[in-house]
Amino acid sequence: MTTTLPAYDEVVARYEPVIGLETHVELGTRTKMFCGCPTDFGGEPNTRVCPVCLGLPGSLPVANKAAIEAIIRIGLALNCSIASWCRFARKNYFYPDMPKNFQISQYDEPICVDGYLDVEVDGELVRIEIERVHLEEDTGKSLHVGGATGRIHGATESLVDYNRAGIPLVEIVTKPIPGTGTLAPVVARAYVTELRDVIRTLGVSDVRMEEGSLRCDVNTSLNRPGEEWGTRTETKNVNSLRSVERAVRSEMLRQASVLDAGGRITQETRHFHEDTGDTTPGRSKETATDYRYFPEPDLVPLAPDPSWVAELKAALPELPRVHRRRLQERWGLSDLDMQSVVNAGAVELIEQTIAAGATPAGARKWWLGELSRRANETGVELAAVGATPAQVAELQRLVDEGKLNDKLARTVLEGVVAGEGSPAEIMSNRGLGVVSDTGALTAAVDEAIAANPDVAAKVRGGKVAAAGALVGAVMKTTRGQADARTVRDMVLERLGVEG
Repeated sequence: MTTTLPAYDEVVARYEPVIGLETHVELGTRTKMFCGCPTDFGGEPNTRVCPVCLGLPGSLPVANKAAIEAIIRIGLALNCSIASWCRFARKNYFYPDMPKNFQISQYDEPICVDGYLDVEVDGELVRIEIERVHLEEDTGKSLHVGGATGRIHGATESLVDYNRAGIPLVEIVTKPIPGTGTLAPVVARAYVTELRDVIRTLGVSDVRMEEGSLRCDVNTSLNRPGEEWGTRTETKNVNSLRSVERAVRSEMLRQASVLDAGGRITQETRHFHEDTGDTTPGRSKETATDYRYFPEPDLVPLAPDPSWVAELKAALPELPRVHRRRLQERWGLSDLDMQSVVNAGAVELIEQTIAAGATPAGARKWWLGELSRRANETGVELAAVGATPAQVAELQRLVDEGKLNDKLARTVLEGVVAGEGSPAEIMSNRGLGVVSDTGALTAAVDEAIAANPDVAAKVRGGKVAAAGALVGAVMKTTRGQADARTVRDMVLERLGVEG
């Protein structure tokens, strides 16, 4: 039975959303959290494992100093207080991708607490409060085969790869975020985007959502104005910025439909489906007592030296909001124009395109125009659309040199996105360069004038704007491969008219 969902505007008119985000970041350390196994992505299944990360009897963990330094730097960048003493805890639960049947994590004594991250949404600053940032080990990866969805339901068998088990994992947990109203989905996306940029700037992770090094669990609840917050659901492992926004919106619509029908929201985890934008039930949501936390007996407590923490804070790089403000001034953009760049996820792409030789205007034109349109149509992030900053800079250089006009450049860009090669190679292979043969252009102009004597007479009579029809005829003859400005100048010259 298909349930008709209410309109989004109706939902936010009747209910107030409260969201919260739990973001997991795989650190880019050379080795795992508690052993010396390598952490690089890929590799044959179960080849990057040892007795420690497989939880074999008699093996003992040793904490990775580089991971501890990385989480302290993340906490400082998020304006957190750094604990002078904290410790690891065992989080007990059984799942096939947990080789020890417990996870070494942190519970009531995290290393970073009480921070915040400011994000810009529609020109307004929204402060997202951070409850905690803690360090743990990642799980292995289950692969369910034989079914239609790739999930365990309907699968004929399940395989487990423990290469990922034990990789240092930072969990960043926000406090509940009320008061965002209709902007709740946008705020969620803006927060994860800003957080990703901060972590990338710190250089502690590649934060590639498509590879799972940045994953987000999205908590959503609804309540009527003046009532207590509603029961939350947790949409697990959302793996793109676009999907973070869609997951919040989808859950708001679904929960409103349940509440409107007099039903109750179940506290549970849910799965987000990229193809439909819907969520489906996972499992009932555990509480902390279900995990039977207790202090990890095989690891000593952490007590970061205050002088070391001060050194790390002093060495933090310029953070994204400050960097964007500086770029905005350098590029000469208004607040509205810069917000458009940020909303498109194009700041770094445009910056790299300019570094490759394009002007700010030229770089913005392609990333916010044709490439953003393609990204939206195909449902991918802008960085994954199929063109690199170097290719976009080369494309714009060909336009600036007069070898391509905008129409031809768009055709060349299609080839770039399709993987046909560099812009110069595609231009050459397809024969798409601007016609530079003066003789051929002159012949085409004379032909257009002869075929349109009435238009030519109007131009000679002072109606210069009428020359556009003659320019169009020449462009048609040359299959769009002439430079329109050059053709216009030639038309006026042949007709003896000043431009």
